[in-house]
Amino acid sequence: MKVVVTGASGFVGSALSRFLLEQGHTVTGLGTSQGSGLESNAGFKWIRADTTQAGKWQEAVVDADAVVNLAGRTIFKRWTQAYKRQIVDSRLKTTGHLVSAMAGENKIFLSTSAVGYYGSRGQEILDEQAKAGDDFLARLSVDWEKAALAAQQQGARVAIMRFGVVLGAGGGALAQMVPAFRSFAGGPLGNGRQWFSWIHLADLLGAVRFLIGSENSQGVYNFCAPGVVRQKTFAQALGKVLGRPALLPAPSIALRVMMGEMANMLLASQRVVPQRLIAEGFTFQFPDVDRALADLLKASP
Repeated sequence: MKVVVTGASGFVGSALSRFLLEQGHTVTGLGTSQGSGLESNAGFKWIRADTTQAGKWQEAVVDADAVVNLAGRTIFKRWTQAYKRQIVDSRLKTTGHLVSAMAGENKIFLSTSAVGYYGSRGQEILDEQAKAGDDFLARLSVDWEKAALAAQQQGARVAIMRFGVVLGAGGGALAQMVPAFRSFAGGPLGNGRQWFSWIHLADLLGAVRFLIGSENSQGVYNFCAPGVVRQKTFAQALGKVLGRPALLPAPSIALRVMMGEMANMLLASQRVVPQRLIAEGFTFQFPDVDRALADLLKASP
């Protein structure tokens, strides 16, 4: 199968591109980086492009059997008004250009969203039918998903992937957390009682393969492990694997001073469950956080 991956030089995108190549697919990676490190693979092609702008890069979409849309500026950065505009444009404009390139084509389109769709919901259990929140990320996710679902009108089979926090070795969220714990400065965020939805990178990749290969799978899917935990429990589990205490919480007020509006995302409570993936027969390799962290950090000193 010919697969196009946007955001292919990012943490998830590079892992997915490598995974798809190992599965025997040919992959075209799109992004603004000079390259992805996979160019030596005969089945891989890199196209450097600003996907917020229409251009020749869209020809790769026309030729593809499947498109996995991971493009978007990182949200782990202080949100000025100008940067919030970049966050929005990198997602909505890219998605719109992908959809327009699918005109008259019968394709598989997997597009990223986030559990930020739900906003902060306290103790409420959130499956894919739960309503949207009303903060910045929730409103963005609603618009992002609407833009992706427009591909259905072009004849594509569309699946929306609402990512929880992606845990993987060598990058992503863990790369931000582990140094503090190793320095004996790790602990929960805020009061630690908020629910923390996460997914092991291996399960994310497996779920992408599952949805691509399942002809009847379409609509919205929560990409998070069934073993959702409170933030304090996650911090304790991480400390245990690293052999470090998890005693130094980051107070909410300090986070808001340092990070501004973005701190609200870190403090949000989202008790998300992957109801549709489980109902359709997907099996998680790492359903609980202890097993996931032990796997990801097994080589840590």
